[in-house]
Amino acid sequence: MSQVVKFASPLDYLMRWEREKPDQVYMTQPLADGKLLQLTWKDAADQARRVANYLVSLDLPPRSNIALTGKNSAHWVIADLAIWMAGHVTVPLYPTLGADATEYILKHCEARLLFVGRLDGQSDSWSEVEPVIPEGLPLVVLPMAPPVTAKPWDAILHEQQPLREIPERTMDELATIIYTSGTTGKPKGVMHSFRSLTAPAGCSVGLWKPDSDDRMLSYLPLAHVAERVAVEIPSLVFGFQVFFNESLETFPADLKRARPTRFFSVPRLWTKFYQAVNAKVPPARQRFLFALPFIGATAKRKILRELGLDSVRVGLTGAAPLSAEIIGWYRRLGLDLLEVFGMTENAAASHAARIGEVRPGYVGTPLPGVECRIDDSGEVLVKSPGQMLGYYRMPEETRANLTEDGFFRTGDRGELDEIGRLRITGRTKDLFKTAKGKYVAPVPIENMLGAHPGIEVICATGPGQPQPFALAVLSPGALDPDSEEDKNQFEQAFGAHLDRINRQLEDHEQLNYVVIVREPWTIESGMLTPTMKLKRNVIEERYLQFAEGWRESERKIIWEG
Repeated sequence: MSQVVKFASPLDYLMRWEREKPDQVYMTQPLADGKLLQLTWKDAADQARRVANYLVSLDLPPRSNIALTGKNSAHWVIADLAIWMAGHVTVPLYPTLGADATEYILKHCEARLLFVGRLDGQSDSWSEVEPVIPEGLPLVVLPMAPPVTAKPWDAILHEQQPLREIPERTMDELATIIYTSGTTGKPKGVMHSFRSLTAPAGCSVGLWKPDSDDRMLSYLPLAHVAERVAVEIPSLVFGFQVFFNESLETFPADLKRARPTRFFSVPRLWTKFYQAVNAKVPPARQRFLFALPFIGATAKRKILRELGLDSVRVGLTGAAPLSAEIIGWYRRLGLDLLEVFGMTENAAASHAARIGEVRPGYVGTPLPGVECRIDDSGEVLVKSPGQMLGYYRMPEETRANLTEDGFFRTGDRGELDEIGRLRITGRTKDLFKTAKGKYVAPVPIENMLGAHPGIEVICATGPGQPQPFALAVLSPGALDPDSEEDKNQFEQAFGAHLDRINRQLEDHEQLNYVVIVREPWTIESGMLTPTMKLKRNVIEERYLQFAEGWRESERKIIWEG
């Protein structure tokens, strides 16, 4: 069994690579004009030192909370490092965070300064957030930021000398406050030390053998713990190169440029890749090609190369369940896609599937140093080297979410198999009761239904209804919305899929009908969190009012009018 490796702070590693390989490219940032900005380790350290010197010159109270908003960029990472160098604490904000949540977080954490990064006000929430920024809060604008009257990054680099004496940051010091995305209620500020932030790298080093030759693409929000501990922190610890994504439109090109050796994504993207390939090469054709000795291997390599995944040694999926069918498809291509499980509160250092021990529907066994048990109510309890220091300014919430012996209450329901592999069966708060008094766990149902290639996202619901039902958003291009023939064909195919799923469910779990909703669910519409999780309370508030009429229509597949 691999052991937990203990690392120094990210700043120690930055200074190490600054000394040992100053001229090697660390970060590659695509620019809006199509050019590339490449920053070496020396460049990154120099800029971080200059910005840190500027922060020191402001004479802020020690360990001040400094907020950072913007899409992923090389300068986001450098700003994070500068905040730490100056002896302060980073509070990252999602670039899609709404005005109310932004205003709440800035006030709750008593932010002393705000870094404004790469934003455009169209694919993010900057246009609604800018008016609620507290008057008098100092701002620093990073490259590619929107027009803001504030201190420009380039002016700081020009005016400031590099900070020479970096204050020692002990491993148990507070490094960052990561506010949960808030599927319900107000966001909670999860406090992480430098030790807990580096713990995931220490837990996984023996499993996935990261090294300085690795490459990763950064595109999931750096404001979320997963991207911090999967990309930013390991890149510093192991000294590998990071590429950034410019936009949704450029994602395929950015991925092919990076040709990552390690790739972490959420089920929604793995599913989109799968659906895109099936649209070009139908599954029946794939099965025929893959069965041919030489041609099959060539076809599989070509598919991975076209996706930009031909160099991936380790593929990871997390944040939500991914169907066994899709995981199996990637494995048949030759890509070992491993499920991982973790939470903001344990820095995502919890469970992972191992090559050779994969069991469909299970997220694997505990990472080295992690303990897991299931309590009498079925809730998953985890104690991890990545465990948080607590919730910022919420001692009662902290106590309520920890057991007396230090295990974190995940809020997930689960079960363990004979070798300790964990299966997530739903969220404790997601359970709903039908009119018959029966409880239903929606996640396993959604996981099975969502395997259909025409479905992008699905929500099983029905509190107070005689039977559960589901709301589904179609994948882009799944059919022509103006074609009755396309709709009829989809109804037949998806109706048969629904029948197959219902036969696998208990009587009280079987879905009465599925509604194909008209409008897509997005982060901006408030239906999804920044990490693409369903906001069930928002979705149910929007749609449950129509349930009675839908039920009375007595149709299996219903198109929202």
